[in-house]
Order: sequence, then C-alpha cells, then structure tokens
Amino acid sequence: VWCQAQSGTRSYGPVFEEQPSHTLFPEGSAEEKVTLACRARANPPATYRWKMNGTELKLEPDSRYRLVAGDLVISNPVKARDSGSYQCVASNSRGTVVSREASLRFGFLQEFSAEERDPVKITEGWGVMFTCSPPPHYPGLSYRWLLNEFPNFIPADGRRFISQTTGNLYIAKTEASDLGNYSCFATSHIDFITKSVFSKFSRLSLAAEDSRQFPPSIKARFPADTYALTGQVVTLECFAFGNPVPRIKWRKLDGPQSSKWIGSEPLLQIQHAGFEDEGTYECEAENAKGRDTHQGRIIIHAQPDWLDVISDTEADIGSDLRWSCAASGKPRPTVRWLRNGQPLTSQNRIEVSGGELRFSKIVLEDSGMYQCVAENKHGTVYASAELTVQALAPDFRLNPVKRLIPAARSGKVIIPCQPRAAPKATVLWTKGTELLVNSSRVTITADGTLILQNISKSDEGKYTCFAKNFMGKANSTGILSVRDATKITLAPSSADINVGENLTLQCHASHDPTMDLTFTWSLDDFPIDFDKSEGHYRRASAKEAIGDLSISNAQLRHSGRYTCTAQTVVDSASESATLTVRGPPGPPGGVVVRDIGDTSVQLSWSRGFDNHSPIARYLVEARTLLSSQWKQMRTNPVNIEGNAETAQVVNLIPWMDYEFRVLASNILGIGEPSLPSSKIRTKEAAPTVAPSGLGGGGGAPNELIITWTPTLRDYQNGDGFGYIVSFRRKGSQEWLRARVPHAESLHFVYRNESIAPYTPFEVKIKAYNRKGEGPESLTAVVYSAEEEPKEAPYRVNAKSVLSSEMDVSWEPVEQGEATGVLLGYEIRYWKDGDKEEAADRVRTAGLVTSAHVTGLNPNTNYHVSVRAYNRAGTGPPSPSTNVTTTRPPPRRPPGNISWTFSGSTVSIKWDPVVAQADESAVTGYKMLYRQDSHSAPTLYLASKSRIDIPIPEDFSHAFVQIRVTGPGGDGTPAEFHIHRKSGT
Repeated sequence: VWCQAQSGTRSYGPVFEEQPSHTLFPEGSAEEKVTLACRARANPPATYRWKMNGTELKLEPDSRYRLVAGDLVISNPVKARDSGSYQCVASNSRGTVVSREASLRFGFLQEFSAEERDPVKITEGWGVMFTCSPPPHYPGLSYRWLLNEFPNFIPADGRRFISQTTGNLYIAKTEASDLGNYSCFATSHIDFITKSVFSKFSRLSLAAEDSRQFPPSIKARFPADTYALTGQVVTLECFAFGNPVPRIKWRKLDGPQSSKWIGSEPLLQIQHAGFEDEGTYECEAENAKGRDTHQGRIIIHAQPDWLDVISDTEADIGSDLRWSCAASGKPRPTVRWLRNGQPLTSQNRIEVSGGELRFSKIVLEDSGMYQCVAENKHGTVYASAELTVQALAPDFRLNPVKRLIPAARSGKVIIPCQPRAAPKATVLWTKGTELLVNSSRVTITADGTLILQNISKSDEGKYTCFAKNFMGKANSTGILSVRDATKITLAPSSADINVGENLTLQCHASHDPTMDLTFTWSLDDFPIDFDKSEGHYRRASAKEAIGDLSISNAQLRHSGRYTCTAQTVVDSASESATLTVRGPPGPPGGVVVRDIGDTSVQLSWSRGFDNHSPIARYLVEARTLLSSQWKQMRTNPVNIEGNAETAQVVNLIPWMDYEFRVLASNILGIGEPSLPSSKIRTKEAAPTVAPSGLGGGGGAPNELIITWTPTLRDYQNGDGFGYIVSFRRKGSQEWLRARVPHAESLHFVYRNESIAPYTPFEVKIKAYNRKGEGPESLTAVVYSAEEEPKEAPYRVNAKSVLSSEMDVSWEPVEQGEATGVLLGYEIRYWKDGDKEEAADRVRTAGLVTSAHVTGLNPNTNYHVSVRAYNRAGTGPPSPSTNVTTTRPPPRRPPGNISWTFSGSTVSIKWDPVVAQADESAVTGYKMLYRQDSHSAPTLYLASKSRIDIPIPEDFSHAFVQIRVTGPGGDGTPAEFHIHRKSGT
C-alpha cells in the first residue's frame, strides 16, 4: 500500500463526475435519440450498467439501447416503451455505486377540439369570462387570447386578465370595444421547440349598456392551499368583476410583507420562496361601491438537502467505526443505506439505524463503496464514500523517531512514536539498553508518545521506540541533546489607552547561545499576524534578544491579554500583560417594540459593552419604508440617561411602517447602532392635515372642476383614504359635499344644468380614512367653466404696411355680463377667393386693440376679421374688412457703382433702379456704411442715385450696402468695399 501511494497509482472506487438528469423529449421531434449522461472517476476504470424502473436493461448489439462510454443512448424513443425512471450503475474491483434516478418523460400538445364554441351575449358594463378548456398536453402551457384575427392579441391591463393556471380570459367590465370574436391561444415551450395551437372563435355580443355601478365580485381565485418548494417562484392569481373596474390589493395576514414580492395587481409573485413565506394571504378587490376578499394558504415544502455526509475512510482491521448522515427537508426525509449498490440492513457486526451505520470489529470484507440515501416525496439525494480496511505490520519509513532531539535544561521534551500499523501497534521505549517505565519524570502515553520532564544533562543519550502487532514488528531511534533554558528578562506591563493612541509593549529574553531565538505575540491566545494587521502592529526592534511590540492607532478590538513568547527549537518562555482600549460604546442589543399606538411606541433594549468608559446617554433613530435614511427621533424622556433600558418614541406618523435602532454614547463619542428592530406599523388615526393646492376652474359648460394636490402616504394616517369636497355658490348659505375615494385622486367634477358660466364658488376640502375625518382647508374661490365671449369687436381697420405686412386695429368688446376672463383677440385673415375655414390666425394676449401681421403675400387682397377669446373658446367674428398688400420692391439691386475722393469726402454714385410693372415704385435709396469691423454702421438716405459721405484723414477702406426703398419695402442690396482711390 505504501508503494502505491508513493507512485501515484492508488486504486479507488467509482466517484460520479456526471449523473443523469430529468429529461423531457418532445413528441414528434426531429431529434432521433435521447442521451442520459453518466461518468465516474475510478481506478481501475469503471464499467457501467443501466436500470429502468428498477430492472436492469439488456444492452444487446441490435437493441435500441447503446452504451457510449458510460452514457445511455436511446434511439427512436417512444413514449409507450421508454417513458420511466433510469439509474446508472458504475463498478470496479473496489466496489459499486448507483446514480440518482432520472426520469424520461415525453412532452406533447394536441389540437383544440374542432367543435364550434357557443356565442356569448352580455349586457355592456357587466363582467364576462371566456373558458379556454386547453387540449391534452404536457408540461404546462402559457396562454394568450386573440380578438378577431391573428396576431391581434388582447393586452393584460387592469380591466382584462388571462389566467396562466386555467387559460381563462376575464373582463371585469365590458365596453363597446370588446365586441368581436375570441380565441384561446396556447403555447408549449420544450427546450428550444415552441408549438402553439388556438381554439375555435367564440363571438361576444353586447346588450344595451347598464350604466349602474356594482361592487366587486372575485371570479379568478387562487386555491385554499398552494404548495411550493423552497427556491421556487410562487404565483397567486386574483381577479374580480365590478363597475368601476376594481383595484386588487394583497396582504399577508400572519406576518410582514416580504421584500421578494413582485406585485402586478391580479398577480402576487414571491421569488425564491422560503419557509418564512408560509402563511395565509388575502386578496382584496375594491371599488367605489364596495369590496370583496378571498384568502388562502401558501405551504412551503423542501427537497432533501444534506446537513452531514459520509466521507472516504481508512479503518484498521478489528477496529470499530460509526458513520452518520443527516438531511433537511419537508416532509422530513427518510434515510437508507447501500453497500456496493445493494440495500444494507442490520446483520451480525453491522447495525443500521436511520441515518447511522455502525461497524463492530471491522474485517477485510467490509471494504467497499457505501451510499447514504435521503428521500422524501419531492426528491432523493445520494452521498457516497469508500471504506478501506487496512492490515499492516509496523513501519517507521514514513514517520521515524526524530534522529536529533534537542531539549532545554529543566524543561520538558515530547518524543512521538507513530509508526504506520494496522491494527494499532503496542509500543515500548528504551534508553540505551534500559527499559523505560512511567515515573515522576517519565510518562509513556496510550498512543506511545514519550514525555521527559525536569530534564538534566544526565538524560542525554539514545532513545529507541519498539512497535509490534500480529502482522510484525519494527523500531526507530533518536539522540537527545540537552541545552540552556530560555528566560524572559523584561516582561510587558499592563496599560490603559484611548482609541487612536499608540503604545509599545516591551519583551526581552536570554537563551542558549548555540540556538536561534524568535519572538511571537498573541492576543487572547490567538497569534498576531503582522502582515494582516493593517499597520496596527509592528516589531519595535531588530535586535536578537528584544521582541518589543509597537501598537499604532489602537482600536477597541485590540483590547485583551497580550502574551510575548521567546522561543528556540527546544523550549520557550512566555509573559503576559493586559491592554485596555477605551472607546465609544458598543451597539445595544435586543431592541423590542411594544405598546404600539398611533403616534408613539415603547422601546426596550439591553445594555451593550461600555468599552471601558461609562455610557452617558442613548439616542433613538428610525426609518420608514418611504426612506432608507435613519433619522433621530423625539423621545420621552427627551434625554435618555445611560442607565436606562427603555424609552417612549413620540411624534410618529400613524399607519406607517417603522424600524428602530438605538445608539449609546460616552465621553469618547457615539457608538455603533444596534441591529434594527423588527418592522412594525403604527395604529391608524384620522387625518391631521388638510390637502393642499386647492384650486380648479375650466372644463365643459355647466361644470365646476375642483383640483388639489394628492396627499402623500406620510399624511394619510390610515387605510380607506379619500377626500371630502365642500362647495357652494358665493353668497349662498348651504354647502354641498362630495366624497372622492382613493388617495391618488386629484380632482372632482360637479355637473349641473343650473350652473351659469364663470360663476364663483367657495370650495374647501378635507381628508378621511377608516378612522374618521381630518381638518378642513382654508376656503378658496373657484369659478365654474367659462363660456365663449358673446360680443364681437367692431370698427376693424386693416392697413398694408409693406408688401408682406399689415397693421390691424379694432374697438374692444364691451365687458358687460362676464362669461369668463377675456384672454385677448384672435385675428383671422384669408385670401380673396379662399374660404374663411382656411384662414391663418394670430392671437394677442391681454387687452391690446391692435396687431402687426407678417408673412403675407405681396400684391394680394385679404379679408380680415377679429374675435375675442377666453379659456372656453373664441367669440363671434367682427364684420370682415379688406386690405390689399402693396407690390414687392424691385428685385434688381443698384448697379454700375463708382466712387471718387475729394478731400475729406467720398462721392458714391450708381445707375438709377427702374421699377417693373409688377413692382412698387422707387422712392429713394438706403445706404449702410461701416468704416471698419469694430465701428457701428451708419444709415444714409438718398432720394437720388448719388450720395457724399465725410471720411477721416486716415481713411483706408469701408464696407457699403445700397438698396432701393419704397411702399413695398426694401429691395435687394448691392454690397462692396471702397478704398483710398477711385474705383467701381
């Protein structure tokens, strides 16, 4: 056996590296085979067999079953013959193991029934359900519904819901748009293969609308008991009919809401379900007319999972052995044992008791492969180990007695004797020829170790260990040499320091000069690793006999008993000192919340470590689900003394989820916070704050629209939150009231034929919840919907200014009986021959009575009218007036430009521009003159085709533009530079 271990050719039993997995094969697949994997590491290599449903398969050359390495390949698989449970068996000369069982199942999806589906007739506004009745299939399906034709799929919105459990389609409240033909569309997903089928169409027709509102009625209900395995996704479905369309809320009745919830109203999904998710869940459907609820339990089970497994064991012949396996799971797993793939029960020297296997007086025949199997209805797990029984004569070649054994004078030496032997060898010790026996200075332990104490020079010599068992005997010898003892000459002293301070602990020693001396330090018996101390520890001296320890920037964790050990290869000496590091207190423990009210709770906690400085006071912090930030809270008493372990937290928000934590402080600062308390919710209370942002106005005729800012969750104080709006015509005595449910609501519309346009109303608002009503807001004045102006402007005058512009003026409307706030006027203009509906429009703001209109076509006749407007729209038009825009200015720029200098003047002249028949007359010229790029341009006007411009003495050049001007505006410019010489 020793030779095999050294050469690396040790034999061992099979160990699975790959086992078969559950396989789903699609019926009708183009794939012509199924492969179930099996591979085991073994020496000598393993051979393989396979079982189906517990019976060994015959792997004959012409059969459909083939063995490829260890894999089982099934050709042309057929459901009737091949569906079942498969298990791989791996064997070699050391033993046999069986794999986990793997199922082979066949996936399929048949067609829907060809029978026509009955039409459905329902009153518009009522709810309706379409039954899918999917065809036979395996495994599960996903469902969608078609409306009229492919691919017009019905979206999942709050009004419509498709159950992925039954495939049924639910419509909470039917509308006119729901009219049509409906078909259930079912899809199967197996690996990368997708198959879909759809049902015959069922026609929905609607009777006359029923506008009445009715309370929710839950139609899609999750089961009373839903079972799931740990780690799975759990989905509950809940959907209700109702008018208005109900909203769905979820809650857990016997515990807090989990952070793993994924909520989209009709569905509650719990990701990676655990035992903490067990409990009773309630779905609530609510609308303005009432509510409906449904409850059910989630029950979590678990597949077996190993807590303790067996491992490969080498046991001496004749010894006893106890193996144990333990597994968790729900229901609790049962445990059975296999030896070389066969069931193992109690017999002779072997006792099997659940998860325990006991051997008495092991024999060579007990060697082999053993498996522990834990199983419940959800699965099975296997743990494997090899038992090797050894029978060996004593052998010191791997572990001889140490040849040279140094020892310190007056000290102690331990000399092990550990030959390889099976069964265990009996041991004798000799010094020279003297047989050693136990005495005051000599001890031979049960495992054969020799211990010599109070050593002197006379103990030097040869020591031999003799070992034997029934297989043979052997011996090994070492020589003992006695040296001077090591002693601590300067020991460390105890000290007190504050967090962040520095300190040096001294340690000096004497030793045998023929040996090397090393120093080690430990803190509370744990060795200090200088390389991993983050710079807090370092050795203070490089001298051989000095081992001082330097501590920098001391922290609380550095408190404790420091031990300096001076050590040679033969002995050591130690001395200890205590270091106390004072700092801020540690975290308090066990924060408990009780006496939960609407605005206060009672906290209690246990005292944490004071870290060697008395606790002066405590602080309480809290956070809500709305914010992850911790905030200091007000308490009673305001200042919590250091000897207190309870306090009341006040000024909390009703109906709010809180976590609390406690911090302690002393003269050195505030310590770390406690762990958060469990989440609690304060009790509900009536609202204490009136909604803000009260206003309104606008809308359709005979309407009063009242708006406000929705109240934040912080101020709702309870469930069933809504608003009470009060309003009355200004000057009247009686208030009208309306209740508006839901915290998200932000407006109310009051319709009444008697409401005159732009009537002032006094309005106020308050909030309510299940506990009562809150305070009312201040009164605001809101006007009812406006009506378009009744009067038209008059004396409208339009005047052409340029070829593309005109000025329009009018007399304002009379501000008599107000139907709204006049916002301004709208000018409409359209070409002669066009219809007024195609008119361009320009609006003014405010009470101005004129407007400048641009972007017109030259030489064109326009009709112009003016209307007053307010938020309700525009009033009647004024009588229209006509205006004709002027012809455009000449398009040709001035030409043949020349200039001459005369003293301090430059004369510029050009050929006159003559207007064409379709152009406006030339009345003069405009010249833009700029001396250089830094100076501002100067405008000159000329009635003829010449102009004289003064220039400075240092004139060198200038930039010039010349264009014609007239009734139609300015023409195209001619641009040029002039220089200090005549030119063109």
